[in-house]
Amino acid sequence: MSVRVSPTEKIRAEIDALFDGSRELAEVIEDVARLGARLIIQTALEAEVDVFLGRVRYQRAAGTEDRRAGMRNGYCPATIKTTAGPVTVARPKLRGTTEAFASRLFGKSITRSNALESLVIAGFVRGLSVRDVENTLADALGAEAALSKSTVSRVCQVIGDQFTAWSSRRLDELELDYLFLDASMFKMHPGARAEPVLAAWGITTEGAPVFVALAAGGSESTDAWGDFLDELTSRGLRPPLLVISDGAAGLINAAESSLPRSLRQRCLIHRARNLLAKVPAQAQEEVRDAYWALFDTDALIAAGLQPGHQLVAAVQARIDAFTERYQRLYPSAVKCLLSDREQLSSYLRFPLEHHRRIRHSNFIERTFGETRRRVKVIGRLPGEASCLNLVWAVLDRASRGWRGLTMTPAGARQLHDLRRQLLDPPTPIRQPNTAISSATPETVGAVA
Repeated sequence: MSVRVSPTEKIRAEIDALFDGSRELAEVIEDVARLGARLIIQTALEAEVDVFLGRVRYQRAAGTEDRRAGMRNGYCPATIKTTAGPVTVARPKLRGTTEAFASRLFGKSITRSNALESLVIAGFVRGLSVRDVENTLADALGAEAALSKSTVSRVCQVIGDQFTAWSSRRLDELELDYLFLDASMFKMHPGARAEPVLAAWGITTEGAPVFVALAAGGSESTDAWGDFLDELTSRGLRPPLLVISDGAAGLINAAESSLPRSLRQRCLIHRARNLLAKVPAQAQEEVRDAYWALFDTDALIAAGLQPGHQLVAAVQARIDAFTERYQRLYPSAVKCLLSDREQLSSYLRFPLEHHRRIRHSNFIERTFGETRRRVKVIGRLPGEASCLNLVWAVLDRASRGWRGLTMTPAGARQLHDLRRQLLDPPTPIRQPNTAISSATPETVGAVA
């Protein structure tokens, strides 16, 4: 990498390299934390130098009013102890200055730091407030560790600005085959219970994963989800072929109302949890195996059944057999299975190579769980804005490592046919007027 590339940009490149698809997300999460700590510390250091010299990197001194004597003279490595483990940053060196530069965040000797907590927790979790960041740093490192307001603003404002721009972008160019909808609970208001953050992500017609939207919901009611989906529609999002979600009643109602032409898939994993909750512990393993056997289509495919109505009919017949087998033993579990049963097999109408990925909505569960784990020690997020900034920052970075779907020629044709049937049906041929067509020539002449 070029020597003219700043240490901050080098760290960003390292973070991007983690999500090149060669490793599972669970394996890189801790590396993300470590590189995230490095990125934040490095950004703060470089921002301090900008303030100290009165100009940014490569800006000519003659063009600035608040310039100071001196210039950048490269970097030297410095190791800092953080809760993500020891990290090495590039400490800026200066020459030709009238006074020595000393980082107000780390002092003259950068050897220890609570920067991960001080900047991430104070910046994201406390609402990106300059005063909060200053107070937290003073509490953790002593009053002498206070940052200048300009440095704090540079470090803390970026995420908020990026989220604001992302959440208002147009979606006209986005064409999805699959739209996943889910929510995760976070405490974000004083004296209130945990509230949902609503999320949408999907797979495009080219098979690429995309993080679509994020918003606070207040609740998972039909109105909350309806507003969320209507806002996406107003920004230009077109209906997907398939909506995948859990069984939240408000979400289902809103999806059917806002996206009436899209098919809907009930998450098989969530439905399995619901069903097993109604079965005694000693029988759960048997029922779980019987449940997942319903959706094991390998034998059906080997017998010549094709994705579409054939597979759907075969799985629905299996559900009937499951009902007959367990109805008397576990009636509540069977009732749970039969509710919304048609939506358990919607995914079978889509290309076979996509089935494993589109039959559940847990695509994002692991990342949501990691976000909750990292804020658990805080207890309550101080507000809606800080909560959304934190969750978006994690999901946006993680989404760069999400795997897409393979699009084969046969699968593409199948999706095209489904799109014609569901979203772009041909205009029906107008039937001739039966009264006129059935009239005899004499009658027509008499009318004339």
